[in-house]
Formats: sequence, structure tokens, C-alpha cells
Amino acid sequence: MTENSFIIHRKSRASGEVQSDLNITPVFTDTNPFVQQYRQKAWRRYLSLSIPDSSQEHWRRTNLRGIDFSTFKLAEPTENFQEQFPRIFDAPVAGKENGGTILLSPFDAKKNVAPQVQKKGIIFETLDSLKVTQPQIIEKVLSRIDHDKTAKFSALTGALGLQGILLYVPKNVRLELPLQSIFWAAGEGLLHSLQLFVYLEEGSSVTYVHESSSPNAGSSLSLHAALIDVYVGPDAHLNFVELQSWGENIVNFTSENVQVDRGGSVDWVFGALGSRLTKNVSNLSMIGAGATGKMSGFYFTDHVQHLDHDTQQNHLAPNTTSDLLFKGALTDNSRSVWQGMIYVSPEANKADGYQANRNLVLSKNARADSIPGLEILTDDVRCTHGATVGKIDEEQVFYLTSRGMPRDDAERLIVEGFFEPIMQRIPFEGVRKRFQNAIKEKMEHTRN
Repeated sequence: MTENSFIIHRKSRASGEVQSDLNITPVFTDTNPFVQQYRQKAWRRYLSLSIPDSSQEHWRRTNLRGIDFSTFKLAEPTENFQEQFPRIFDAPVAGKENGGTILLSPFDAKKNVAPQVQKKGIIFETLDSLKVTQPQIIEKVLSRIDHDKTAKFSALTGALGLQGILLYVPKNVRLELPLQSIFWAAGEGLLHSLQLFVYLEEGSSVTYVHESSSPNAGSSLSLHAALIDVYVGPDAHLNFVELQSWGENIVNFTSENVQVDRGGSVDWVFGALGSRLTKNVSNLSMIGAGATGKMSGFYFTDHVQHLDHDTQQNHLAPNTTSDLLFKGALTDNSRSVWQGMIYVSPEANKADGYQANRNLVLSKNARADSIPGLEILTDDVRCTHGATVGKIDEEQVFYLTSRGMPRDDAERLIVEGFFEPIMQRIPFEGVRKRFQNAIKEKMEHTRN
């Protein structure tokens, strides 16, 4: 998303916190001058910024002081791609058949795209390949990116994000079969960076599922920094499903920007199950009249996980609609943070914005912070928000156990019911099953 005046920067407080930075000197050898300049500019911006600390309002509840960034190294190539990639991902989560799959790891990539997708003129390809075969497409997408001057890890991704994917759908092209990509971050003590671009021309339609995952093992932390940029053109429609199932040794920083143009719509489903620590900044901007954006979030934390989701719904044109629902459950000593803002510009008359965050705390040491917000600069609007943090209702447990259900099963059923509104928004049975299995596993862990 380009840098505009509507982005809200809150004031910082003085702080003495200092962090060690990356001990990496990148070498930029891109043959495309535009890409070379883009990466060098991002690296200069990265170097100009300090590591975020609690003096910054958006980082006040997420402490990075225990992370030694100087230990992270860039991955070295290897040929053991088939061994690195787990067989669990062989079965697509987006249905029995899809239009194409791209598998990425720090070491290799492979692609399988159906002929009918290519015949429609749809581009679903890795960035490395497109830099050579279609540099004009890369330039068109990268020219839209202007990293926020305060976003250090977004700039890092722009500079070092050698891996990535581009999905480009031409004007009036509609694809029924879903597309799927998976990034597998194997290894320990590594820096992973990924750029993901989606561009839908006017009147187009597509469904896209992207998953980020890693082994649930390793004693050394690894760092993942990602940039996701999506443009939905006039009267276009995108179903976008994101799954995050990082292992417990991953520190994850992701910046996501979705723009919806005139009459377009996006249905964005996000599920977070893993990582040691996550800071996810998501901007959903309705930039054209009549644009609609729906965002549904699911997270379940355990152990000492810390998940921080910062969302913003920007209404920048009249007659726009946004609908956000985030639900999370927490166990053990884990913590979640959700900060949400609905922004309505002076030009966005008749905007309709809604946001809600619901949290279910399943242990006495877990903690959920929920901070909704509104900033409305015009009169003729309808915007509402709400947030709740609570425990399992003992009356519901009593009702189920009094009818012969064991308490453990009763609690699991209540948690599944809590997440059901999110499950209903997920278009694929495979994705729903993945989430439902995760709920079951984390509930079993809690009982043990």
C-alpha cells in the first residue's frame, strides 16, 4: 500500500531499550535495474530505523528485548528439497483439486499449474522466475510498494525478500479452481524473508490459499519477515485464506496491505496457530466507492506463545463496507494482543464499518489484551466495535455434564462452538478440518 495521510502514527514515549541488530551485509546482484533499486532503497530504510521497542504505542505490549537479532543468518542453498518438505502438504487443503500449487522452502521451489489456468492468462509464479521472464509485471507490482517509514521489518523484507510469489489475474478473467501456495521455513537460526503479491484486474475473480509453516522443533530461534500486498481491482472479487502454523522456534513479523477498488470485494480469512512470537500488521483499505472488505481471524495460543495482531480498516471512499471478526482462545502462559482501528476519511460518506474481537481464556496465567478503536472524520456513517475477554461458562459445562458428557468433552465442545462463526466463513472443508484438529490437540495438551 502506498504511503498516504490516513495512516495513523501514535506518539512514542521515551525509552532506553536498545537491541542488537542483524549482522548481515547483503549483496544486490539483480540484473533488473528496477528491482535492484527497489531492494537497495528498502535496505537503506531498514538501516535507518531502530528495532521497535515499548516506547512505540503499537509495540507497547510486545517486548523484543529477549531476541538477539545478530544471531540470525541467511539460509544457504541445498538440494534436499524433497526431504525438507513434509508429506503432509501433498494433499491440498483447498479441495480435492486446484488450479495450481507453488511450494517454497529456503532451499528450493517447485510449481504445478493446470493448463487451463495458463490459457486464461493468469500468472501464478515465483518472483525469481518472473524477474527473468516477465520483468514488466514485476515492475508494475513493485512500483505500488512504498514501505511505511516506521516499519523496519517491512523494509527488511523488501531488501532481502529474494523468495516470493506473484498472482496476477487479467481483466474479466474468473477462475473457479482455487490456487494454493506453501512456504516451509526449515532450519534453525535462519532469517527467512518472503514477498507475496496478488493483483486482480477489473472484473476478475479468484480464490487463493497461502500457508506458512515450519517444523515444530529446534532449540535456536529463526526469524521470518514477510510482506503481503494485495490489490483487488474495480468489480473484482478475491477469496483469500491465510494459514499460519509456525513451529515454536519462529519469531514472525508480517506486514499485510489489502486494497479494494471501486465495487470490488475481498473475503479474507486468517488463521494463526504457531510461532514463539508474532507481530502481524494488517491494513484493509477500501479505496474505491462501493468497495467491500470482510476479514475473519482465528488464533489459539498455548505454552508461552505471544501473538500480536494489529488491524486497521480504512474507509477512503463513499459507500464502503468493512466487517472484521477476530476470535481467539488462550491456554498455559500464552498471551494475545489485538489492536483494531476503523478509520473513516472525510470523503467516505455512508461508510459502514464493524469490528469485533472475542477471547476465551482457558487458564489462569493466560492473558488477552483487546483494544478496539474508531477514528471518524465525517458524519454520515455507521461504525461499531466491540471486544470481550472471558472464561468458559460453568453453567454450559454443568448443562452438558449433567446429561452424561465428560467434562473434558464438554469443554472442547464449548470451545468448538465459540469458534463456529469463524469456521462458517472458511470456504474449504480441508482448512476447517486443519483448524478443528488444532483445537483438539491444544485442548488435549491443556488437560495434560
